[in-house]
Amino acid sequence: MQLSTNQQRILGCLLEKQSTTPEHYPLSLNALVNACNQKSNRDPVLSLTDEDVQNALDELIEMRLVTIDEGLSGRVNKYDHRFCNTEFSNLQFSAQQRAIVCLLLLRGAQTPGELRTRSARLADFNNVNEVEAALNKLIESEYVTKLEREAGKRDSRYIHLFGEQQNNPADAFVALPSEVIKDKELSDLLEEVEKLKAELRQIKAHLKL
Repeated sequence: MQLSTNQQRILGCLLEKQSTTPEHYPLSLNALVNACNQKSNRDPVLSLTDEDVQNALDELIEMRLVTIDEGLSGRVNKYDHRFCNTEFSNLQFSAQQRAIVCLLLLRGAQTPGELRTRSARLADFNNVNEVEAALNKLIESEYVTKLEREAGKRDSRYIHLFGEQQNNPADAFVALPSEVIKDKELSDLLEEVEKLKAELRQIKAHLKL
């Protein structure tokens, strides 16, 4: 399953709203656009148009990951996911695993501590150990991978494997499948990562001016 950035955001929003506001679920196109463009609990923050979301929805419907409840008698169409935990999906997650996948779809790579803090309305975690246990199950199923710990950071971050990422450019290299890495020179990869880091530092310095 290779999901685009917009597809990931839509599925993440459907999973989130199904849990947090079930009285308003399934979602209309307008509600879904607002959810996708939220400034809180989203990374990166997007500015998707109705057309952007509708196009991605049409793709997800074709992929059988979303269903449409066509409005009758003037009612608007509503959209429901079939991504996981339905009779139509091969993906069957525990409540904790589902919460983690939802957050990774919405916010990209995160540490176990961040996942626990942000999952309060999605699932119950008594401690970070429970988050790590759920992550390990997802890693075993090859839905999530653990990124190398960044210099100066105490904890490693985890990222989903359902499609393209919008996080730190270095993540793309860390998350490459082993068979791809074998076909490349490690030194070239590391050199490219360092170049990207240098460019990011220059951009950040420019923005502070």
